[in-house]
Amino acid sequence: AHRHQSHQKSCQCQYKHFTKRSVKAVKSTTIMKIFSTSLLLALVASTSAFAPAGKPFLSAQMQTGAMPQASMVAVSRGGASKSSLNMADAAAAEPPKKTLFEKYTAAADLATNLFPVWTVLFTAIALKKPTSFDWFTTDYFTGALAALMLSMGITLTPDDFVAVAKEPKSVGVQFTLCYVMMPLLALGLGKLFKLDPALLAGMVLVGSINGGQASNLCTYIAKGNVAMSVLMTTATTIGAIFMTPTICKLLLGSVVPVNAVGIAMSTIQVVLAPIAVGMTMNKFLPNIVKAILPFAPVVGVVSTCLLVASAVAQVAQPILSAGLSLQIPVLLLHLIGGLVGYWLPKVGGFGEITSRTMAIETSMKSSAFGFLLAKLHFGDYAARVPSAVSVVWMALTGATLAVIWRGIPVKEDE
Repeated sequence: AHRHQSHQKSCQCQYKHFTKRSVKAVKSTTIMKIFSTSLLLALVASTSAFAPAGKPFLSAQMQTGAMPQASMVAVSRGGASKSSLNMADAAAAEPPKKTLFEKYTAAADLATNLFPVWTVLFTAIALKKPTSFDWFTTDYFTGALAALMLSMGITLTPDDFVAVAKEPKSVGVQFTLCYVMMPLLALGLGKLFKLDPALLAGMVLVGSINGGQASNLCTYIAKGNVAMSVLMTTATTIGAIFMTPTICKLLLGSVVPVNAVGIAMSTIQVVLAPIAVGMTMNKFLPNIVKAILPFAPVVGVVSTCLLVASAVAQVAQPILSAGLSLQIPVLLLHLIGGLVGYWLPKVGGFGEITSRTMAIETSMKSSAFGFLLAKLHFGDYAARVPSAVSVVWMALTGATLAVIWRGIPVKEDE
């Protein structure tokens, strides 16, 4: 009897252990399904920003009040039966069948406003289980950044730069906001919150880098000028070759070791070269560019998701340990930058659309690029933490501003 009781207890323990493991497995499977579905929706949302608009639901003839031909014939015949008239009207009122791509873009537009969700999702995964992104090494990180820049390059031509040269005022003002106001704001916030030297260096680096790729998508959501956004991003990106190492050397030379030459070389390799390749392809291989262009947004979104998750995962513990003393100044950097980037142009006489575009461009920095620079050229490990935190707050701030402005109509004269 004693042996039987012992064997029964052992079986009960094994059953409980097996049940717990089964429950955990089910939970893990459910989480992965949610994660996969969310990633798919994120890709759809971002692609809609660049996909060509579908055809109008009603034809131009119907929009102007012209009666469909089938209905006119039915009415002109006095002896036509009522059923024939109804059938003709029903046939005319039936909407044309949408193509697969039109259905795709329609679904994508519905998901566009969920842009901030994807940032939160990938950040949460990276903080919860950082080892999930161990495979995404520095080489992959650099390649993902280059892919983002290439996706921008294939949309540009030399004529775009000619257009900027004809009307450079808005680009010049935003360039100044990016490389004068933002670095000084970052330095001031870092000192105000009494960050240690390494974290202060990381803050200034975030303020000193170029505008981010996600700004183009957020400008689209905010009903801004997407073409101007791309050109502003390009201008600050090329300017980063000279401005970022110069500002870092001036403001941080006595704080932490800064390899200005290395920063310049990395900027040329990761930024300028892919843009140049993309523009060259657009100029001399237009058919190839036309074929791959629909896939460029998907590549960009996948790259961005991995960049955010990888940057956060590599410094997950320092991010959690830093607490509000680092989170608040990084958030304020992007929030104040966006507000100043909006109101200053408005006071200066720029229109609503231009002001929205400049605000998003100023607020949204290429934090992933800043993380790479800190990782490669800053001596202290902690200097890369602000860039990782900025990856999250930059995307959330820009996307939130974009969603708010999306609901505010723009006057025709603006």
